Amino acid sequence: MAPNDIRSVIDGFDDARARMQDMARTGHDFAGEGDAVKNRINALHPKRLSLTVSDVIAETDTSRTLRLTPDAGNLPPFLAGQYVNVFVNVNGVDTARPFAISSAPQDRSHYDITVRKLPGGFVSPWLVEGLQIGAKISSSGPMGSFFVNPIHHGKDLVFLAGGSGVAPAISMIRDLAARQTGAKFHLIYGSRSPDDIIFETELQELQQANDFLTVTNVISEPQEGFKGRTGFIDAAFMTELCGDMSGKTVYLCGPPAMNEACAAMLRDMGFPDKRLHIEANGPPVDPTSRSGWPVGLSAEHPVTVTVKGHGSFETKAGEPLLNALEKAGYQIENACRSGECSLCRIKVLSGEVFNPSEAKLRQSDRRFGWVHSCVAYATTDVEILI
Repeated sequence: MAPNDIRSVIDGFDDARARMQDMARTGHDFAGEGDAVKNRINALHPKRLSLTVSDVIAETDTSRTLRLTPDAGNLPPFLAGQYVNVFVNVNGVDTARPFAISSAPQDRSHYDITVRKLPGGFVSPWLVEGLQIGAKISSSGPMGSFFVNPIHHGKDLVFLAGGSGVAPAISMIRDLAARQTGAKFHLIYGSRSPDDIIFETELQELQQANDFLTVTNVISEPQEGFKGRTGFIDAAFMTELCGDMSGKTVYLCGPPAMNEACAAMLRDMGFPDKRLHIEANGPPVDPTSRSGWPVGLSAEHPVTVTVKGHGSFETKAGEPLLNALEKAGYQIENACRSGECSLCRIKVLSGEVFNPSEAKLRQSDRRFGWVHSCVAYATTDVEILI
């Protein structure tokens, strides 16, 4: 293998390659390893982590950072931008939600997750208003493919964030500040008002301390007399701020409507999909506004869901099937809750289900009736297989 292998930019790659070469030269008897390999894999990729809330940091009036400390040892490593799935019981309902890790990968004594209370939300108000220091929760290990890849993404990076979508961005920024890779990073962060800007002070300090970082805040609902940038992110805005987009990599994380609008805008500008990385952020807030939703059907329309061999229950057409199943006492494996990972797949045996654009269904899924329940909506009475 060439001594100047490009993969050497990956932390630990050279050491791992040297160990492999040594093993190839001298041989290795794995008989004495016992469960060491299995234990190592479980430590790096655990199904569940037992965690304690060691601190609650108020970021804005509606957002909190929860510091999660392991009950034993250090936490598994992660890449800046990845998330954990947090398992909670809210009002007697066992459920889970994915949250990006906002802390830096260099410190594995804790994970920080930053949560914004969503109007009408089920889990986020409970986390923001009800979770206290000392509370016990569990999570998955780190997951996701939304992270900076130094080999393929280059060194000219733009991040479009909205609301709590800034959480993976600040993890990336903290990581780049610690490692000083030579990459440029431009954060364009949309908020409704200046009071909604999460990490505002730290972002200012990081920008002042690091030449690689540019932070642009954009306020959509400014108060009278506001002097900063206002409006929404559009093609003219991107051209003014970023200039020539060729060679840049764009990360996008915000509310579903923002993700959809900004992705369409970039594609209309001719920006290639291979350089656009989108982190989905939950199901559509209003599925009835999406293309393909049955005309005249209210989100409140009652539907009956029959789980083959396990009974039935009533829900509303505008409730994602995964949420409805959990509230009815059914447990479905899940992770991203945004239509991408496919862990929550269920099979529709009869009835009609609406799948928005977030549902990354395969051709075989559509052919045989499988849907991603986290972003699937029963628009008639349905029978499903779980």
